[in-house]
Amino acid sequence: MISAGDFRNGITIELEGNVFQIIEFQHVKPGKGAAFVRTKLKNIKSGGVVEKTFRPTEKCPQARIDRREMQYLYADGDLYNFMDTENYEQIALSAADIKDSMKFVKENEMVKMLSHNGSIFAVEPPLFVELVITETEPGFKGDTATGATKPATVETGATVYVPLFVNQGDAIKIDTRTGEYLSRV
Repeated sequence: MISAGDFRNGITIELEGNVFQIIEFQHVKPGKGAAFVRTKLKNIKSGGVVEKTFRPTEKCPQARIDRREMQYLYADGDLYNFMDTENYEQIALSAADIKDSMKFVKENEMVKMLSHNGSIFAVEPPLFVELVITETEPGFKGDTATGATKPATVETGATVYVPLFVNQGDAIKIDTRTGEYLSRV
């Protein structure tokens, strides 16, 4: 059990039969009346965000989220196949279950599976990946104002905005949380 006075960003709690992650919290002490904690909670299974207020003494159970490292094998139509490298157990997840989390992950890369009570609800890709650009327009000299970018398609099929000096065939580093270009490799 965790009290509302101990809330921090990133903590997961069980509330009303669902599991929520605290995105934002704020302790409020009004001039008149009792203090309270205002929170923004994200439902980890549906992705919906709700706002809720708590009294600082309210307690709720803290949810235990298990993270297990697995290897992404291949995509087969609408299914993504993964393997546990310790016991070679394979699982398949539908594209609807994992949403956009696989758009920067190549085959045979390691990802983290997030589960609650044995049911997997999310796939966490590596924070940074190195991918090769398969298609982009050439950048021309003198064609820039500061910070000009162009769209580029990487080997996984995702589109990333890159600086004009990056060419087709270049390997680039991408932040998977934001989908931003970081540097050439």
